[in-house]
Amino acid sequence: MFKIGIIGIGNMGEAILKGILSKTNINPDEIIVSDTNSQRLEYIINKYSVAATDNNVRLAKLSNVVILSVKPKDLESVLSPIGVFLNQKILISVLAGIKISKIKQFAENAKVVRIMPNTPAMVGESATGVCFDGNISGEEKQWILKLLNSFGKTVVVEESLMDAITGLSGSGPAYVLAFIDSLAQAGVKQGLSYNQALELATQTVFGTAKMLMETKEHPAVLRDKVTSPAGTTIYGLHQLEKGKLKDTVMNAVESATQRSKELSE
Repeated sequence: MFKIGIIGIGNMGEAILKGILSKTNINPDEIIVSDTNSQRLEYIINKYSVAATDNNVRLAKLSNVVILSVKPKDLESVLSPIGVFLNQKILISVLAGIKISKIKQFAENAKVVRIMPNTPAMVGESATGVCFDGNISGEEKQWILKLLNSFGKTVVVEESLMDAITGLSGSGPAYVLAFIDSLAQAGVKQGLSYNQALELATQTVFGTAKMLMETKEHPAVLRDKVTSPAGTTIYGLHQLEKGKLKDTVMNAVESATQRSKELSE
C-alpha cells in the first residue's frame, strides 16, 4: 500500500508532491501518481522517484489517501470509476468550486477534504483554505493539516466560506502580480529600467509581507511608521486614496467570490 496517491500531476499536483517530500517524513516509495499525459508522468518519475500509473483504479486501490488534482469538469469521469475503492479513505479535492456534497455523489463513503491552495504552492508558500467532511476525526485533521502545511500555510474554514477563499487567496496572486507590475512600470516612468524597477518592486512586496508576518502588527500600524508628516509617502498614499485602491481591491475579491459561487452551482 502507498500512503498517498495523487491523481493529476500538473503544476499544482507537482507543487503538493514537492512539499510532501521536502517537509514531511513521507518517502518517494510511499507515493504513487497518475496522469493522462505520459510525458508528464515520465518527468515526475525521473525527478521525484515516485511510483506512477496510468490506471486510476489501481491507484485508488493501493493508496490510503487520494489527492484529486484535476480540472473540475473532469470530476465525474475521473471519480466515478474509483469511488467504490475509496470506502473510508481520505479524499483530498483540489477542484475549485466543487462542493463536498457533489464529490460524495461519486465517492459516497470517502472522507472528503476540500482545499483551495494557490499558485505560490509551487515555491512552498501557498495560502490554502480547507474544509472537512463531518466524518473525519480530530487525529486525521491534524495529519491532513501537517500535510497541507508542507507547501504553505493553511486556514480552516466552514465550506460556506470556500468561495471567499477562492476570491481572496485563490485569485489573490494575480492581484498582487498586477500591483507589482504597476509599481515597476511606475519606476520605468521615473527613469529606471524595467528590470531594476521590477527587482525593487518585488523585493518591496516580499519584504513588507515578511515584516507584517514577523511583527504581527496591524498593517495600518506599520503603514503609519513609514508615513512621515508632509513626507513623500503621505503624498503617494493620497493618490492611492483618490484612485480608490481599497474599494477596487475589495470589489475585485467580491467579484471573484461571486463568480466562484456561480461556478459551484
